Amino acid sequence: MKQIFRTGAALLVLAAPASAQTLANCAPRDQVVARLAEKYGETRQSIGLGSNNQMMEVFASSRTGSWTITVTTAQGLTCLIASGQAFETLTAALKTPGDDA
Repeated sequence: MKQIFRTGAALLVLAAPASAQTLANCAPRDQVVARLAEKYGETRQSIGLGSNNQMMEVFASSRTGSWTITVTTAQGLTCLIASGQAFETLTAALKTPGDDA
């Protein structure tokens, strides 16, 4: 299994295109998801589709507040993009200014 790590709460790995990510920040998706769950207690909180059919996911732990953003390529390689602390789930969407609804 490739090494997946965080060096601390303030770690922030800024995104470069997934093809340019170093292998130290990437591994097969199933390994990344398992590592995030086992080591950090994080589960998937949200998902989105980005350019080049890359899947962006946010994983977080409600117990510890840690969070991780990943991007997965169409070939199944998942790269760590950013991580941190103090994750919160919003229960209501913010109103758009000028929206009376």
